[in-house]
Amino acid sequence: MSVQNLQKATFANGCFWCTEAVFQRLEGVKDVKSGFTGGVIKNPPYREVVMGRTGHAEAIQIIYDPEVVDYKTLLYVFFSTHDPTTLNRQGYDVGEQYRSDIFFHSEAQRKDAELIISELDSEEIFKDKIVTKISKASEFYSAEEEHQNFYNNYTENRYCQLIIEPKLATLRNKFSHQLKP
Repeated sequence: MSVQNLQKATFANGCFWCTEAVFQRLEGVKDVKSGFTGGVIKNPPYREVVMGRTGHAEAIQIIYDPEVVDYKTLLYVFFSTHDPTTLNRQGYDVGEQYRSDIFFHSEAQRKDAELIISELDSEEIFKDKIVTKISKASEFYSAEEEHQNFYNNYTENRYCQLIIEPKLATLRNKFSHQLKP
């Protein structure tokens, strides 16, 4: 497999510490960066994003091998590990910066996102309708270094135990066959 075959996916689904930890564990995922996208300010600092001043969402950018894990699988993981039915909110995190948003990098990704949302809504997988936005990918800004690899660096942190660990349990339960050894 050459580097040329790697693809990019960008998701916002609440706090990036949580989402980064989930996708890092999937076979075929080569890299996950926490950062910001979808807003209007260049190189936004974390403190400005979390105060809701930039229009950016906390997001992750994933580099993956589509021969090992396909984009649709990434979408199913995305929808399984957060609540896509709450507008601008994930748990205690409230504001546009915590919105559920899929930033597509190609028309194929856009179509896959629309298809899966339609499928999940028609199957009534969630009690309420999905409010996840589908947006064209724009500039992605990496968060400061202390936000990268957060769960792995601070596993014993109370936030990690209370908020991230249940998402990882869901991942292990629903996608055990897709996890790295």
